[in-house]
This record gives sequence, structure tokens and C-alpha cells, in this order.
Amino acid sequence: MNDFVFHCPTEVIFGRDAEHQTGEAAKRHGGSRLLIVYGRGSAAQSGLLSRICDSIQNAGLSFKLLGGVMPNPRLGFVREGIKTARSMRADMIIGVGGGSVIDTAKAIAHGAANPETDVWDFWLNRKPLAKSLPVGAVLTIPAAGSEMSDSAVLTNEETQEKRGLGSQLNRPAFAILNPVLAATLPDFQVACGVVDILMHTMERYFSPVTGNDFTDEAAEALLRVVVRNGRLAVKDPSDYEAMSEIMWCSSVSHNGFTGLGGVKDFATHQLGHAIGGVYDIAHGATLSAVWDSWARYVLEANPSRFEKYARNVWGEVDALAGIEKTVMFFKEIGMPVGFSELGIGVLSGAEIDNLALHCTYGKTRTIGSFMVLGYDDIRHIYNMANK
Repeated sequence: MNDFVFHCPTEVIFGRDAEHQTGEAAKRHGGSRLLIVYGRGSAAQSGLLSRICDSIQNAGLSFKLLGGVMPNPRLGFVREGIKTARSMRADMIIGVGGGSVIDTAKAIAHGAANPETDVWDFWLNRKPLAKSLPVGAVLTIPAAGSEMSDSAVLTNEETQEKRGLGSQLNRPAFAILNPVLAATLPDFQVACGVVDILMHTMERYFSPVTGNDFTDEAAEALLRVVVRNGRLAVKDPSDYEAMSEIMWCSSVSHNGFTGLGGVKDFATHQLGHAIGGVYDIAHGATLSAVWDSWARYVLEANPSRFEKYARNVWGEVDALAGIEKTVMFFKEIGMPVGFSELGIGVLSGAEIDNLALHCTYGKTRTIGSFMVLGYDDIRHIYNMANK
């Protein structure tokens, strides 16, 4: 086992009716004036928001509601949320929803705690993030793992840039996980979540660093559980047992546990972020659309790693069969495996170039660690997916 540091301070409250504990959890973690951030109405229509508000009032805390978060969380909304948080002197931000909502809550918390800095500067690495407000999460969409992760994604809709920020200050103080809250999700949204969960562990599993037997086997077990239960959850999101496994795997896949001792890759995420930023497409769909092309392009960097993945996750004997089984699973749950299936058609050469420029921040960076990818590599992978 290689050296590592693991710090995951998020308190997890898991199970049926867990949302009724929101108020007491917020109080335990120092909240008194809460800004509650949510999406475009489902939290209110389902009665979830009312239950959370009752819980907060019963705990003797004050709050304000802010709805309207969109998928691929927007910088413009975050800036408005920061103004609201400052005006009410919020001391905690609570996100009620999926990854976009929780990431939005994190961004508002960072901006509210640092009034002298434009929040986008943290995502551009122009300013170091040294303080923030505590964040609570009530998860309704198992996918992003933001409820326990040290990362947050934000999209600048004016420049079409989608960027991630890693910081221990992104770890929520507490997370409420009730699988029942995901029971009415559309099949496609569940499938997008399943892909994202798989990728969060695969981005750690396909590492240039080996020699972490326990970490590898934990990762392989999680992948098998997600595949097995993902099939069931996509068919019937109200299947509590399947959804409960998916929801917990969502958290564990992105809290760092499945990559201990290794080095993260996250090339597929970077490839997908560029697509999402330019074309405003569901995150999980961008990942499934490019993973096959990424895997085939980087395979020769370490064929034995792909062989191990094929054997221990899919029961196959060679690397290509494992890749193909993964792609077949994406198709089985209704996810795209190429650009045309994303609804953007077959892209022109200029459009491919534009994506590669976005992905490399204008040719100023490389991505990945399993195989380091530059602008030309990224163009090649995009061209392989352009079908």
C-alpha cells in the first residue's frame, strides 16, 4: 500500500426520512442563518422542501430560499446567490438537489466568505481559496458525489468554460442521503448518474501508480455493485434496495476512498467538461460519449491495467473485451457512446478544434496521468468519438 492522506469530515445521515434531521444537523455544525439553494421546482413540488423547512424551524434556525439552479451550474446564478447570502448574513449554505445544486451551494459559500474576491477567480486559480462557509447537502440525485467530495464544478456561461475546483473546503459539513428521494427520477437522469459514479472510481482506478491491493479491490467491488444495481435502478428508480446501493456508491466513489495511494487521472471528466461547457449537455452523457475513445487511445500505456479491469469487473480475459463490455453497458442503460448520440451531430473539424482548445484552456495545459494528453491527443480522441 502506498502512502496517502485521507480526510473526509462529512457527517452522513443515511436512510428513509433522513431529511427530517436537516435542522438538527445544521445546528450541530454551527448554522443559524441558512440559505437553502435548490433547483427548478421538483424539491418544492414533491414536498421535500417543506419538510426541510419544518425541520429547520423546529431546530430554531432562520432561513431563506433560493431556487433556480440549472444543470451545469452557472456562474451568473452563483453571483446572485452570493449577494443574497451576504445580505442575509448567512452562516451556512444548504444545497437540496443533485451535484449541480450542491456545487452551486459550495460556490456561494466560497464567494460569501470572500467578499473581496470574484468567485470565478478561485476556479481560474488566480486566487487561493483559504476560507468558506459550511455547506450542508440534501441529496436527491445520486451521481456527482458532491455531497462528500473535495471538488466543485462551475460553468461560466459567457465564455462557455466549465471548470473544476479541488479543495478540502469543498467538503460539506453534513450530507442527508435518503434513497426514497430519488424514486421519481427520469430513467435518463438515473442512467447519467450511474455513469458518473462509475467514472469517479474509474478515473482513480486507471492510475499510473500501482501496488494498492486493497484500494484496487474496493474500487472493483464498487464498480460491480454499481453495474448490478444500476441496471435495476434505471428500470425502476423506486427500487429502494437498488437505489440505496447506488446512492451510497455515489458518495464513496468521489470522497477519495477508491483511489487511496494512487494518482487520479480524470482525463475523461476533462474531455466531458469541455463538451458540457460548449454544448450544455448532461454531464453523465458527455462521459459515456467519450470514454470508449479515451480507453482505446490510452490502452497501450498499460494494457495490464485494462486486463485487470476486464477480469475483475466484467469477468473477461482481455482488455478490449472489458472495454467493449463497458460500452455495451452504457448502451444497455440508454447512454450515448458517440457525439451523434449526444444530439450534436457529427462535428466539423473546426468544432473539434474548438473543443480541444476549451479542454486545454487554449493549449496551456495537458490532462490525465494514466497517459498525459496534449492538444493533438485530445483532438484525436474527440475525432474517434465523432460518430
